Amino acid sequence: MMPVVSSSEGPTGIGDETLLEFSGASVRIGDRTLWSGVDLTVRAGEFVAILGPNGVGKSTLIKAVLGLQPLEEGELTVLGGPAGSANEHIGYLPQRRSFDPSLRVRGLDVVRLGLDGNRWGMPLPGARRWSARARADDARVLEVVRQVDAQDYVHRPVGQLSGGEQQRLLIAQALASRPRLLLLDEPLDSLDLTNQSAIAALISRICREDGVTVLMVAHDVNPILGYLDRVVYIAGGGAAAGTPHEVITSETLTRLYATPVEVLTTSDGQLVVVGQPEPPAHHSDRHFHPNDRHSH
Repeated sequence: MMPVVSSSEGPTGIGDETLLEFSGASVRIGDRTLWSGVDLTVRAGEFVAILGPNGVGKSTLIKAVLGLQPLEEGELTVLGGPAGSANEHIGYLPQRRSFDPSLRVRGLDVVRLGLDGNRWGMPLPGARRWSARARADDARVLEVVRQVDAQDYVHRPVGQLSGGEQQRLLIAQALASRPRLLLLDEPLDSLDLTNQSAIAALISRICREDGVTVLMVAHDVNPILGYLDRVVYIAGGGAAAGTPHEVITSETLTRLYATPVEVLTTSDGQLVVVGQPEPPAHHSDRHFHPNDRHSH
């Protein structure tokens, strides 16, 4: 049995501009079709999740958006052009590993890499840069640090921060270049439940208040479902897209898994999914960050 899923609807406030569109898209790796029949339109200001069990190609869909994975069939348009042609307007946070506790690089410098890592590499501690661009970059870094509420610890070594604090800094890094589209690959996966809720709320606030469109890979939908506009569910080589209540249904999941799956509604209006072939997602010790302050 999967964990309980909230059934509340996501917020509104979506624009008319299409930023991302898949049409009849499929991806094949070797002799295996990871997914096919993906039809998805993402509009400005939407918060969309890519869901499904491990190994079905959720991260590959993100790579396709970045132009790193060609489609086998179908079409994909990103920010009005071919995938990979407008990556300077995309913020990307890949699946992460915890920072080494001994790493002495400041959180501020981790954020700054979102602006100048491709130009200078890791900034030197105490380096003095006086150009107008440098001053503008400094102001932008401080702006996104405040945006993710990380100002209290941004000057501390990143290796000494909790998993949730580190993730806030990495989100700030992805936002530093003012992206129109933010791609997040399992940003909650290494966090305890309290930090999952906090980061999910932060991502939703960035989406709503700052107009950044979010496409997020998630294995466990529970912490984010109340914020979502739509989902893409990948399983069994196929995909379904729509609002959470259109996609997370007995009929749709049974079709994708090709085995009976039942979606139950509890007395308090929440959903429970039972019967899918894969064991339920859970957050075991392999996801625990040694600096997290809350247990699982």
